[in-house]
Parts: sequence; structure tokens; C-alpha cells
Amino acid sequence: MKMSMRTFLFLSLLTAVAFTTEASVVDFCVADPSLPNGPAGFSCKNPSQVVAKDFFYSLAAKGNTDNVFRSMVTPAFAPVFAGVNGLGISFARVDIEVRGVVPFHTHPGASEIILVTQGIIKVGFVASSDNRVYIQTLRNGDIFVFPQGLLHFQINIGKIPAVVYASFGSDNPRIQIVDSAWFQNDLPTPIVANTTLLAIREVKRLKKLFGGTN
Repeated sequence: MKMSMRTFLFLSLLTAVAFTTEASVVDFCVADPSLPNGPAGFSCKNPSQVVAKDFFYSLAAKGNTDNVFRSMVTPAFAPVFAGVNGLGISFARVDIEVRGVVPFHTHPGASEIILVTQGIIKVGFVASSDNRVYIQTLRNGDIFVFPQGLLHFQINIGKIPAVVYASFGSDNPRIQIVDSAWFQNDLPTPIVANTTLLAIREVKRLKKLFGGTN
């Protein structure tokens, strides 16, 4: 039987609504860290024990930027912000001192969009298909998006500390910093040197700086 385009679209819409309805059998799933969690996220808190404060989190305080990068990301992800568990969204505050940097990193689980509320920063990401780099200077009120899983960075190029707020398309997007992945672990120094083309002495220096071993 030949199906018309109108019928096909109607059935597609009906299927989408059905799946949406099935997925929305509960209003929310506030995370309960005391219960087991798995790939689907944290277990749900008993609804009778959920309170308004579970849906509240403050990012008013400046993060501690006393580190080698002179920056700090303060996340409001599901592990600390119970109310976003299962909702597919989360937030973070980023503080970057003058000449500070948020080094190359990725969020394996989500795309990210940022809003600058103070300062001037330079941002960019690297496409995985051809290693093309996209770089932009942002000021107060500007936004920029980083596609999911791609390496990206932020640098404060202004004369005052920068404040950036980031929104993610996941309740737990996770973060992997390239420098930490290479040097803040027990990966043998010769392997790091061979795969990065860095001298053994430089690898040892960076492992010491980041707290790595071996």
C-alpha cells in the first residue's frame, strides 16, 4: 500500500508524541547520591522527600583560581545539583584571572554554550573532521557555542578578571582536561614522551607540576 507524504508525517508526529508521553511518566528524578547510580544517571530520591531546595543551586561565589591555570570552573552538574538529574541540562560558572586560561578540554556528554558577563576572553575549538580551528573574541553579553566532544579553550585577554556562565545539553556532561589526561596520572613517562614527542625531561617536569607519577 502506497503511503502519502501527509499520512507519513502524521504517523511520524503521532509516534513522537507517544514516545514523549511514555518518557514523561514522572515530573522529575531528583538525584539521591546515597543510592546506586549507573549509565542512565543517579537513582531518584523518594518523591515524598523532595523539597524546593533540591531545585536550587548558587553560583554567586567566585571559584578558587589559585592554580597553574589561574582559572576555575564551578559546575552545577547532577552530582552536586540534584534537581537537574535526568533533565538533560546543567550549568557552570567559569572564573578566569587576567592572563588566565581554561586549557584545552572536552565535554564528552554535551554541547556547551557560554555567556560572558565580565571581561574579554578569546575562545576557540578544533573540528574533529579536519582540525580546523574556530577562534572568536568575546565581551560582556556575547555568547558562543562549543559542539559536543570537541576540544576547546578560553583565555582571558582583558585587563580585569573574566566571568563566564556555561550551559550544557546534559545533566552530567563531564569534563576531561588534556593536560591532566597526559600528566596527572601514572602513565609511564616513556609512553607519554613517545606519544607527545616531548623530551623525557619535559614530561617529568609536567608530571611533577600536575601531580602525576611513574
